[in-house]
Amino acid sequence: MPDVHVLAIDLAKRSFQVCGTDRGGAVLFNRTVSRSKLIQLLNAQPPCIVAMEACATSHYWGRVAQGLGHDVRLVPPIYVKPFVKRQKNDAADAAAIAEAALRPNMHCVAVKSAEHQARAVAFRTHQCFVRQRTQLINALRGHLAEFGLVVAQGPAHLKQIIELLAEARAEVPDTVREIVQLYLDQIDVLTRKIDELYGRLRDATRENAEMRRLCTVPGVGPVTAGAVLAFAPDLRAFSSGRTFAAWLGLVPKQRSTGGKTRLGGVSKMGQTDIRKLLIVGAMSRIRWIVRKGIPPDSWLGRLVGRKPRMVAAVALANKMARNIWAMMTREQNYRMA
Repeated sequence: MPDVHVLAIDLAKRSFQVCGTDRGGAVLFNRTVSRSKLIQLLNAQPPCIVAMEACATSHYWGRVAQGLGHDVRLVPPIYVKPFVKRQKNDAADAAAIAEAALRPNMHCVAVKSAEHQARAVAFRTHQCFVRQRTQLINALRGHLAEFGLVVAQGPAHLKQIIELLAEARAEVPDTVREIVQLYLDQIDVLTRKIDELYGRLRDATRENAEMRRLCTVPGVGPVTAGAVLAFAPDLRAFSSGRTFAAWLGLVPKQRSTGGKTRLGGVSKMGQTDIRKLLIVGAMSRIRWIVRKGIPPDSWLGRLVGRKPRMVAAVALANKMARNIWAMMTREQNYRMA
């Protein structure tokens, strides 16, 4: 197949739709292949453009295609959707990927290395265990409330459960006590794993110069620094800090028309994990500064004085994102303005 210029692949687990087009964009073939046949096809195909949607398993197949000498282009799915003609099916999706990959102004996602994705797995595992622990704690608090035992939110108040059960020995059946102990044992296991994963992130901060640099930003800790390194591409790919903040979804959503600018809430169109952690870090920083006494003539003081606290936190998170871009591209630590 020497005439193939673009090889577009609609990814799946076992069955892949492959569309080959020539330099003019004409479809040469559009067929379904199995997982083993796809590797053989990439190996037999002379170097060409291999286009895929930037979705699950795309970085793995991107590394495979790059290892065989192909030019890999990962197109965000939201940019592929306008090129789907009429009915949506695998063949139409593959043809749309081929067409989108040839657009001159198309923004493609860089293929991540295995080490880059390993950091993402560690971060997501930590967040998954935190969510599971929160789910167990909330379920346990709900069960105890049925017997008149009310416990405050958060893992720090779990010790009160033992005391409450001892005081209400007659009102709580033994079956419930056994189930409560099951919950406490499972929460204890998750807590140890969460602390272990956090310790790994903290140790990586000491060893990795980029993570140490990120942690110099007020409001950024090992978890946020790990998320930036795990999910953000090379920050030099962004033309400015404003562009990086827009990629994170920390800029207003536009509904402008007819020369009139209409701005709404934040777009939330970027990387969810980094955006959430930056906003949480900004909120904690605002709370700490308010308790200590914020200078009313500073930028943050004027902002908190006239805007709701969450709005101020989003604005501060935007500023933190721009500071991170400047620090990482210039290889400098944070300097207080």
